[in-house]
Parts: sequence; C-alpha cells; structure tokens
Amino acid sequence: MMEPGPAMQYVVAGALGLGLAACSGFRVFVPLLAASLAYHTGYLAPAAGFAWLGTWAALIALTTATVAEIAGYYVPFVDHLLDTITTPASFIAGTILMTSALPHLDPTLRWTLGMLVGGGTAGLVQTGTALLRGASTATTGGLGNPVLATVENTAAVGGVVLTLLLPLLAAGMVVLLLVYILSRLRRWRARRRAAKVPLASTPR
Repeated sequence: MMEPGPAMQYVVAGALGLGLAACSGFRVFVPLLAASLAYHTGYLAPAAGFAWLGTWAALIALTTATVAEIAGYYVPFVDHLLDTITTPASFIAGTILMTSALPHLDPTLRWTLGMLVGGGTAGLVQTGTALLRGASTATTGGLGNPVLATVENTAAVGGVVLTLLLPLLAAGMVVLLLVYILSRLRRWRARRRAAKVPLASTPR
C-alpha cells in the first residue's frame, strides 16, 4: 500500500484537529483526554512541543476533569455555571487540539490555524449548545436539560471516536454542523432585532 503524500498528510492532520476541536465544543475535556490517550499509546504523534499531552500526569488530570465535567452537566444550575466556564475553555481546548495535530509546520502558522480554525470551531459549537440549554431551561424549566446533556455527551464521545477512525468524514460532518449553527444564529439574531423594533418605535 502506498503511503499518503505530504499534502494528504496535512489534510488528514487538519481534519483530525478540526474534528477534535469541534468535539471540545460539546465537552471540553473528552477530546483532550482522547488526544492524551492517543499520544500516550503512540496511536498519534503530537506536534513539537505537545509531548506533555501524552504524559501520565496529563492523562490522570484529564480523566478526573472529564468525569467531573460529564457529571456536572446533570446537576441543575451547575450546568449553566459550567457553560459560563467552558465557553472560553472550549476555545483554548480547540486551539490546543488543532495546533497539536498539525506537525511539520512553522510554529506561528500552527498556532494561528489552531486559534482561528480550532478555537473558532470549538467556540461556535459551544455557543450553539449553550443557546440550546437556555432554550431548554426556558421551555421545560430545566427538566429537559439532562436529556440534552446526554445528547452532548454522546456527540462528544461519538465524535471523538469517528474523528480518530475516519478523520476526513468527521471533518465533513463538522463543516455541515458549523453551517447549520451559523444559520440558526443568524435567524436567532434576526428574531431578536425584529422583537426590538416595535418597542423602539412605540411613541412615548
């Protein structure tokens, strides 16, 4: 079997980073733990400067954080607190995951792509999940939030597995997801603007 060329290697690495970054928008620590396991076992090779992610210390810390994060989303009010914390954390995680997956590139270029593509993707997915949780709380009084948490956990774990096995397919699905989230955000903002117009035009 022929080895993939350099260009294809970059495409696969980028797809891998994109898929893992998107999963960090569902759960911050699940894809970080998966990357740590992959680097620790030698399934994947980290980019220069990211060998620490495959150490025992990182593996133990990320395992603890993953269990705490997953459990926390099933506790009322704690889930909203976690959304506040994980919004910036998901951006950082997405940046790390994307940057660590891009080997043999100039460090400045790697970190730029990591922040723009990885961090941006993770932040956008996290924003979408936070808005869904807010809508669930408003319509169900929070009773539907555990169901949403289960869906997010499944998406995070399933997305990580798919990314590690079929990164190109996972990246394609991420692109479709981002298009959907952006379209929903535009509609949501349009509705908010439309709701404010009558109030602003009402004579005093």
